[in-house]
Amino acid sequence: MWGARRIPGPRAAADDFDLGAVPMAPRPTAREPAAREPEPESPAAPPQPAAPVLPHGVLKALLGAWALAACSAEETEAVEAHLPGCAACADEALRLRDAVGLLHTDRSLDLDPLLRARVLEGCLSRRPAKIPVPGWAVPYDAETARLDALLRDIDSSEWHAPVRLRWFEGERPVNRKTTVAGVIGHLMTVDGLVSTALGLDDPAACGRGGSDTAAGSEFPLSPAPRTETYWSAARRPPTRAVREPWRDQSHALIRTVSFAGRGVAELSVSYGDFALPLQDALLDRAFECWVHGGDIADAVDYPYEAPSAAHLHRMIDLAARLLPAALAGRRRAGLAAPARHLVTAGSPGRSLHLEIEGSGGGNWYIALDSPAALGSPDHAVAQVALDSTEFCRLIAGHVSPVDAAAGQAGDREAIRDVLFAAASLSRL
Repeated sequence: MWGARRIPGPRAAADDFDLGAVPMAPRPTAREPAAREPEPESPAAPPQPAAPVLPHGVLKALLGAWALAACSAEETEAVEAHLPGCAACADEALRLRDAVGLLHTDRSLDLDPLLRARVLEGCLSRRPAKIPVPGWAVPYDAETARLDALLRDIDSSEWHAPVRLRWFEGERPVNRKTTVAGVIGHLMTVDGLVSTALGLDDPAACGRGGSDTAAGSEFPLSPAPRTETYWSAARRPPTRAVREPWRDQSHALIRTVSFAGRGVAELSVSYGDFALPLQDALLDRAFECWVHGGDIADAVDYPYEAPSAAHLHRMIDLAARLLPAALAGRRRAGLAAPARHLVTAGSPGRSLHLEIEGSGGGNWYIALDSPAALGSPDHAVAQVALDSTEFCRLIAGHVSPVDAAAGQAGDREAIRDVLFAAASLSRL
């Protein structure tokens, strides 16, 4: 096959030459036209090489590389010339091209940071145990496991990341600066109150708290003084070594209550100036574990979700049951308005309708005039509506009662007293 006719390049302009040095051809006359030189014929284009003829087995072996666009030009041409005449290879090529398409995705190949939490939640909810954990201890078991998963993921240096613990005292918010390791030491020392009630060892008091504490020293019974004693007794700041005794202690608590039977749920756990039944004490410890887990997560930039709706409802219910006593304590301290109605058998006194919306929410009626009375919807004088997360932030001391995003209706004084009583439930 002949190629296209070659087009000669452009001729130089006459101005580019010295006309005196170049002999001029005689101008042709009209009768005798100038002779025209014949144009040279274009050389024939070189013949194109034919596609290489490869055996069927070689072509079939090249299909994977062809689908990935990894063949040479000659191999690609040979494969594509072979496909129209071979149905088996054409089907295989189509499947390989579809598979290659799956490798190209706009989604990130990084693991979801919440994958561990979801897997852990699924295991805790589906895996049957030979000795089942009592239902009232499950929230504590779940929250300690979730916090332990967070601690497994952080680097050694992040154990010294600063964490600011916040709570509410009297009429004002207060805070205390510590580290991630210090927070775990705090959780361990307060969990020691439950350990003591069950007759177990207290790791912080026994000098096994991950730092050089004074073994055998007398620890107070109130959560805040216990923590301050633990922190001040350490000869050096707590390190990641505190994780092991804290986790061993939580395992021991769950194992002990699982083997102890039903009667242990009402065992009294002393917090110094008040006491809680064991089932409420472990629920309180689950709530604090979640709150401080969130404090740690904020410090190390780690995603951390709220507890399940069922566990969150139990935590909110505990706070609602503690509100009348907290309100009475503020009255004794002169921080709340006095009771307005005498509580008798026929008149339970006033109540406030606490409506918690969202996950774990519900409706509670808080007795306003006596901690021993039961709230009644028939005697409600006010209503407060809060989101469940906002209410938990309030009782954790992470938001001021004045700044809490609450819908309010009715007796303003009763509403203020209850909101401040809710904040007073927080502590170090």
